[in-house]
Amino acid sequence: MALLQRAETLPSEPPAPRWGWGRWLWRSLTSMRTAIILLTLLAAAAIPGSVLPQRNVASNPVAVDMFVAENPQISPLLDRLGLFDVYASPWFAAIYLLLLVSMTGCVLPRSVTLWRAVREEPPPAPRHLARLEHYSSWRTDLTREQASERAAAVLRRRRFRVRVGDGEVRSERGYVREVGNLVFHLSLLVLLVGIGAGRLFGYEARVAVVEGAPITNVQSQYDAFTPSVWTDVEGLEPLSFTLDDFDADFALTGPNVGEPRGFAADLSYRVDGGETQTIEVSPNNPLDVEGTKFFLTGHGYAPEVTVRDGTGTVVSSGPVIFLPKDPSFSSDGVIKAPDAQPVQLAFEGLFLPTAATGPDGPYSQFPDTFNPELALTALTGDIGLNDGNPQSVFSLDRSSLDPVREGDDLWRRSLSVGETVTLPDGMGSVTFDGVSQFVNFQIAYDPGKEISLVAALLLLFGLTISLGVGRRQVWMRYVEGPDGRHIELAARSVTRRSARDDEVTLLREALDALPEPLTDPASDPPTRPRTEESAR
Repeated sequence: MALLQRAETLPSEPPAPRWGWGRWLWRSLTSMRTAIILLTLLAAAAIPGSVLPQRNVASNPVAVDMFVAENPQISPLLDRLGLFDVYASPWFAAIYLLLLVSMTGCVLPRSVTLWRAVREEPPPAPRHLARLEHYSSWRTDLTREQASERAAAVLRRRRFRVRVGDGEVRSERGYVREVGNLVFHLSLLVLLVGIGAGRLFGYEARVAVVEGAPITNVQSQYDAFTPSVWTDVEGLEPLSFTLDDFDADFALTGPNVGEPRGFAADLSYRVDGGETQTIEVSPNNPLDVEGTKFFLTGHGYAPEVTVRDGTGTVVSSGPVIFLPKDPSFSSDGVIKAPDAQPVQLAFEGLFLPTAATGPDGPYSQFPDTFNPELALTALTGDIGLNDGNPQSVFSLDRSSLDPVREGDDLWRRSLSVGETVTLPDGMGSVTFDGVSQFVNFQIAYDPGKEISLVAALLLLFGLTISLGVGRRQVWMRYVEGPDGRHIELAARSVTRRSARDDEVTLLREALDALPEPLTDPASDPPTRPRTEESAR
C-alpha cells in the first residue's frame, strides 16, 4: 500500500507532443495530387494577367489607365482584386510559394527513391515463373555452370544488368527510364526556381531614343523602369549606346501599300568603358550584353523645332518625340518652353509624314516622309513645370493655360520643313527645322530565363525517355529433379508495355542447343514452349 501511495504522489511524465495534424498537413501539401492542383491553380491565376492590361509593364505603361477610362464600372472591382497587377499580388505569390513548397517536398524524396531504383540490382525470380510472360521450360543436358554462363553472355550482349547465383540468372533492362523520371521531376523544381529568380532579381524598362541621342544603362535615363523585389538598381550592366541611324521600309505599290517591310536600327555601344562596337538591331535581333537585352519595339517621328520667345532668345530647340496614332503615322505631340519671356509658351502639334487634305481635313497618305507637315496650336500661361509635380512629356496640363488667339480665332499654323511663323503680340516665333526618327526600346533583364530554358529542355528530355523506354526483366532458372535437368525462362514488363519476345527467343536458342534428345521422342516427346495463357 505504501508503494502504491508513493507511486500516486510521483509527478506524471509530460504528454508526448502530438504531431498528427502537422504530419497530415505536411503529407497532404507535399503529395503529387496537391502539387498538380496548385499547378493548375497557378495556370488559371495567370490567365487574367494575359487577358487584362497590367501595371508596371514597360511595353505599354498607360494600358491600365486606358482600360479604366473605357470601363469605369467594372475597373474598381478588378483593381481591388489585384487583377491589374496579377504577378505581384499576394494571392498569386501565395499560390506560387505553396506550389514551390509542395514540389520541393514531393520531388526531392521521390528523386531519392528514383535514384535508388536506378542503382538497384535485378530482383530474384518469382517462385512461379509459369505465371509470367513468354514462359518456356525444357529438358537440357547442360550443366548448371554452362547454362548460367550462356544465359549471362546473351543477356549482357543485349545490355541487360545481370546477376548470377545458385542456378539462377536474373536480369533487367531499361534503368534509363528511371533516369528519365528522375530528370523529369527535378526539372519541374528547377523550372519553378528559374521563374522565381526572374521575378525577384530581373527588371524591365522602356525608353524612346531619337537619332543621335546617347543612352546610358541607368534608371534615370529610362522613361519607365520596373524593378523586381531584389533588383540591384545601382548595379545595372555598365553600358551605353547611341542610335546612329534608323531605317524603315514600307510597301510603295500593290494592294498592301504602306505596310511595313522591315526595320533596322544602327547602334554604337560601349561596355564598361571599353572599345566602341556597332550592331544592327531589328525586331528579332536585340542588343544582348551579359543578359541585358534591348528590343526594338516601335518607332516614330520627332519633328525638329526651334522656339524663340519675344526677346528673340532660343528657349527650345531640337527634336521632339510625337507619338503615332494610326498606320500612316499621323502623330501627336507637345512642345514646352517654360523659360520663354514675357510669357511661357506651349504648343500642341499634329505631324503628318505625307500631308494631304481630304473631306475630313488634313491627314497622312503614307507613313514615310514624302511631304512632312507640322500643324501647331499655341498656348500661354503656367505650364506647371516649376511646382515640382512630375509631368508627362507627351501631354499638357491645360488647367492654367490659355490658347493664343489672333483676333477672335485660335492661332493655328501648318509648317513645312524650313518654314518659320511668328506668334501674335510679340510672343516669339517657331521654326520647323526638319524631321528625325525615334525608336522605342524595351529593356529586359531576366536572370532566371536561362535556368527556365534548361529546365524546359530537361523536362522534355526526361518525359521522352520515361515514355519511350520500357523497363523489363528476364529470368533463367536451372532445376535439377528426379526426372532430369530443366531450364525455365520467363520475362516480365515493369511498365504497361509488354515484354519483348525476341529477347527470350534469343536466350532460348542459345540454351536449347542439344545434339540429340535425351530420351526416345516416341516415349517422351519434347515439351513445347509454354506461354502465359497455356500455363494458366
